[in-house]
Formats: sequence, C-alpha cells, structure tokens
Amino acid sequence: MRSSLAPGIWFLRAFSRDSKYRAFILLITFLIYTCYHMSRKPISVVKSRLHHNCSEVIQPLNSTHSLNDTTWCNWAPFDKSNYKELLGAVDNAFLVAYAIGMFISGIFGERLPLRYYLTAGMLLSGLFTSLFGLGYFWNIHVLWYFVLVQIFNGLVQTTGWPAVVSCVGNWFGKGKRGLIMGIWNSHTSVGNILGSLLAGVWVDQQWGLSFVVPGVITAIMGIITFFFLIEYPEDVDCSPPQHHGNPEESQDHPEDPANGPSCNKESSLESAVTCSKEASAQPSAISFFGALRIPGVVEFSLCLLFAKLVSYTFLYWLPLYISNVVHFSAKEAGDLSTLFDVGGIIGGILAGLVSDYINGRATTCCVMLILAAPMMFLYNHVGQRGIGISIVMLLICGALVNGPYALITTAVSADLGTHKSLKGNAKALSTVTAIIDGTGSIGAALGPLLAGLISPTGWNNVFYMLIAADVLACLLLCRLVYKEILAWKSSLGKDKGSNVALTHA
Repeated sequence: MRSSLAPGIWFLRAFSRDSKYRAFILLITFLIYTCYHMSRKPISVVKSRLHHNCSEVIQPLNSTHSLNDTTWCNWAPFDKSNYKELLGAVDNAFLVAYAIGMFISGIFGERLPLRYYLTAGMLLSGLFTSLFGLGYFWNIHVLWYFVLVQIFNGLVQTTGWPAVVSCVGNWFGKGKRGLIMGIWNSHTSVGNILGSLLAGVWVDQQWGLSFVVPGVITAIMGIITFFFLIEYPEDVDCSPPQHHGNPEESQDHPEDPANGPSCNKESSLESAVTCSKEASAQPSAISFFGALRIPGVVEFSLCLLFAKLVSYTFLYWLPLYISNVVHFSAKEAGDLSTLFDVGGIIGGILAGLVSDYINGRATTCCVMLILAAPMMFLYNHVGQRGIGISIVMLLICGALVNGPYALITTAVSADLGTHKSLKGNAKALSTVTAIIDGTGSIGAALGPLLAGLISPTGWNNVFYMLIAADVLACLLLCRLVYKEILAWKSSLGKDKGSNVALTHA
C-alpha cells in the first residue's frame, strides 16, 4: 500500500514545491519593479512645489523679498516664467535616456546573469534618485545638474523591465499568462502610488527627502535581489514551464529544447549534473533584427509607443494639472492622482483576464483604447466639477489607459518572446521585451515633452493630443484584430463541424 501511494504523495509534494517557488518569484519580481516605479514618481509630485504661487505662502520674518514677489519661494532655476519647459526638459532627460538605453538593455539582459544585472541596476537607480533629492540639501540651482542626474537614472532604470519579464517568463508557461501577468503588472501602479504617497510626506517641507527615501528603499531591494532571486526553475530542481503544446507532448519528446530539461526533487546526483549541463547548453540569443521578424512585434511595439505616450503624460503631469485646474496643494494633488494608478491596477487585471478568456490580446487592447478616448475628453470637461466625479473619472481613465499598456508590456511581450516560430528558443524573451518597451519608451519621452510645450496654450490642447495618440494606437492594431477575428471564425467552423460529425455518428 505504501509503495502504491508514494507516486501520488511525491506528485503533491513536487507540485506544492514548484508552486511555492513560482509564487516567490512573482512576489520578488513584483517588489523589484514596484521599487523601480516608486523611484520614478516623486518628480511628478515635487513639480508643483518647485514652482507655485508664492503669494499664498507666508514669508519668514527675516525675508528680504518684496510683498509683490510671487516667485520668492520657488526653487531656482524653475522660478522663471518658462518653468514648464524646464520641467519638461528634466522629464525628457530621463525618458529619452530610458528609451535609448532600453534597446541596448535587452541585449545585455540575455547575455548576463539576471541576478547580477538587476542588483547593479537597482543600486545605481537608488543612487541617482537620491542624488536628485540631495540637490535640495546641497542647495544646487543649476539646470544641468538635475538633467545629468536624470539622464544617468534613465539609463540604469532600463535594467529593470526586460530582466523581470524574462525571469517571470522563465518560470511561467502560456496558460493563464494574461491573468497572472495582469495581476503581477499591478506593480507599476503600486509603485506609482507608493512613490506619490512617500513624496507627498515631505513635498511641502524638505522636498529632497521625497527622492532620497525612495532611492534608499530601491537600493535595499537591490541587495535583497542579489541574495534571493532565482533565474531558472532548473536552478532549484523545479519543473520548467510549458510555453507551447501540452504535457503529454512534452513527455513524448523529453529531448525537445522547447520543453527544457526535466528536473525534479527526486533527481539523483547524476541526473542533476545532466540537467545542469542541459541548462547551460541553451540556444544562442536572438539578434535584434531576428526579433523584429517575429509576427506581431512591430505592430505591438508601435501601438505601445502611442499607448505609453498617453500613460506617461498622465504619470508626469496629472498632479500639476490637478493643482492648476482645481487649485489643490501639492500633497493633495499628488494623493488624488494616485486614483489613476488604482484604476490602472483594475484595468491591467481586467485586460489580462478578458484576453485569456477570448484568446485575443490585440482585440482586448483595441476595445479598451476605443473606450479611453471619449473618457479622457469627459474627464477634462466634467471631471473637475466635484470630488466624487473626479474620483470616478480618474479610476475609469486609469483602467482604460493603463489596461492595454499593461497587457502589451507583460503578457504580449512574453507571448511573442516565446513565439512558436522560435522553436523553443526562449532566449528571445529579453530582446523582444526590450524592443517593445523601448519603442514604447519613445512615446513615453514624447508625451511629457509635448505636454510641456502644449500646456501653456491650454490644458484642452494637451487632452486633444492624448486622444489623437490613443486613436493612433488603436489603428495600429487593426491588422492583428482582423487576424484574431479570422482565427475565431475558423475555430467556430471547426467546432460546428465536429458537432455535426458527432450528431451523424
């Protein structure tokens, strides 16, 4: 009796062990990228503190400023009338560097150990985020300092996304990937929320701490990553995921490179050595142009360019918009803007769930983008008429704007990085992720830059720009949506044919 039960007991234990490791990988990569985004957010909250109307602020008793001076409390060089352009330049320094670095980052991410790569990236991100805040304590008032720090921070921040997506892709197969990554991708919004709340604590007093504290937390998380991140299931004798096919096919073809080496808790020393050798003899990394030839990479990359343009304009300019239009304080505007990210969490999960259910990533993105355009128009025109309306509209806009962005950067990137045309070469995952997110980052750089240039002409024009970008993102997916509709029709035809055959039988 004992021997007959042993295989079943072993299966339960092995399943439980694999599940625990996968849950741990989801948690640690979630925390890693939460810290990356947390360190990016403070600038959007501190903007309204670097330049605001000083007539509402009581001057110190020993102040030498005139009572009519409305800029005495601003931080030079952002105390001039062109402060929006200067703040836009600071944003763009980070975003342009991020966009350029992202195309290179994926190539390094496939050729270097992810644990070392992420550790170095987080330590440097923490350093440069803190250096921006230290400009307050060191009383620095030259633009080049803040721009230079942002450029270096943008470059080192590119270590994060390709590496964490690649790590999660190593552990999870395609089944329910949209839902899993939709939940997991909430780290973006959680990081934005934490960054806003932390920055809000010190923004009205010592705004430098709004950067130093997130920077220190990010560096500490980098140290934790070095000690605890596990890159591959095979490293701890866990079963590799199934990217394509089914378990039966994998058992029939255990030598298929798409299935990876078969390792488990009961492996002997000899088989462990074999697994180690097989893991090290992985396929070579794919080239940049080879990744571009994967079906769907170009379309989703260009779509993300415009989707991320919209998302990052909200990320960097929403608190200032709320502060200018509703006349909230910097802290109140920062706190209210977090609702957009709360909506982003809901939208990311919903997009993943729906796309898994209908098996249509492009269609899900397209529908959400279509709905986002009129909602942004309504938010700009009626969203500020009451706090209740503002809350509801921010949640809805956040869900519809960030839903497609979250889906493309996670589940779509992982799907394309393990596409069947690669014949099991999962080495493409980091490069594909970098291409998609790198192209999107061009839009992320353009959005805040255009907002800085257009906002002096009126916030209405900024929203018209966002709506136009949203429509373009939707149009770029038309071909893929058409292909998904054809696939659904073909599937329905096969189902009807099989039902007719069963009826006649």
